Amino acid sequence: MNNLKYDRRGVSASKDEVHAAIQHLDKGLFPTAFCKIMPDYAGGSALFCNMLHADTAGTKTSLAYLYWRETGDLSVWPGIAQDSIVMNLDDMACVGCTNQILLSSTIGRNKLLVNGDVIAAVIKGTSDFIETMGQHGVELQLAGGETADVGDIVRTIDVGFTAFARMRRSQVIVNNIQAGDVIIGLSSSGQSNYETQYNGGMGSNGLTAARHDVLSKIYAEKYPESFDPNLPPDVVYTGNRLVTDPISVNYPTGNTFDVPVGKLILSPTRTYLPVLNAIFTKYRKKINGIIHCTGGGQTKVLKFAENVHIIKDQLFELPPLFQLIQESSGSDWREMYQVFNMGHRMELYVPKRYAGRIIAVAESFGIEARIIGRVEAGNNATQVTVRGAHGEFEYLR
Repeated sequence: MNNLKYDRRGVSASKDEVHAAIQHLDKGLFPTAFCKIMPDYAGGSALFCNMLHADTAGTKTSLAYLYWRETGDLSVWPGIAQDSIVMNLDDMACVGCTNQILLSSTIGRNKLLVNGDVIAAVIKGTSDFIETMGQHGVELQLAGGETADVGDIVRTIDVGFTAFARMRRSQVIVNNIQAGDVIIGLSSSGQSNYETQYNGGMGSNGLTAARHDVLSKIYAEKYPESFDPNLPPDVVYTGNRLVTDPISVNYPTGNTFDVPVGKLILSPTRTYLPVLNAIFTKYRKKINGIIHCTGGGQTKVLKFAENVHIIKDQLFELPPLFQLIQESSGSDWREMYQVFNMGHRMELYVPKRYAGRIIAVAESFGIEARIIGRVEAGNNATQVTVRGAHGEFEYLR
């Protein structure tokens, strides 16, 4: 997976064109916050602010479609709802918002290929996720949504959510990443105490690369609707795995078990809301930055730091899923860290004296957490260094 291959598939890890298009838009009340923060249009109070966030499950729906068609297994569809919801909520959590959030769904499908059972499974997944979060102190409310049959423009199915919240301005976390901070990473794989199964750690980024690099060419012939017909044939389903092929993973207890490739990649995007909600009750004002390592992977922080050198040299052991993707694609490790989260999808920048207590909160939820790096003064530049078993890689803004 080099940049040319990634571009030829019609996707971008950095979304440079998108960022260029929006660079002149108003950045809100707190320009360095992870999400845009707006005045309190809902209540008209100078003490409050509003957030309105939208995202989708991306091309993960295409893999869910393929797995469902191959196996008849509807159980992958509730996770797609969770993927889309979490891509909103965990961005919002990076500014300190973890509660009392309104959700609205937008689902577009090709009715000739995606039946009502799939829609029902997605909607049930939404309600089940909301109920689970409520059991862990996170209040979410579904306000409704739109489900449309739009086969002329959607090849299979697209699942998106919009989230709205109102919060006190004094509670907003604004990125002010400083030399001397340590970086706490929250693992993206394993099984938390609010998940029902092992999570491969994929999230909802890099799915186009993962799907085409890992899976066999036979799916191009069987399900041409699962990919863009304009793609060059040599970048479509170039791997050798079937979605039902077993992959061996280690359970948190140390036991080894097998998971089908398709389900491993389709692991629902883990939310960190219960963890962050608990952390914020004691340490909100001690946090200098929170980064959701989505588009851009381990380089995402470059967009939210200024004149610092961020060194990540104590990363988690690479989860089996990312090892599989690298081996299947032959990808350069440098690019792997730019596209995938590679083992942790959320990171907190804090003074070292608070690290142990914050890590203990995360571990109380069954999520592995550790200091994965540190922040040093920059040399008139913003820089990320990733250093580990696969080499040392430098990234500049």
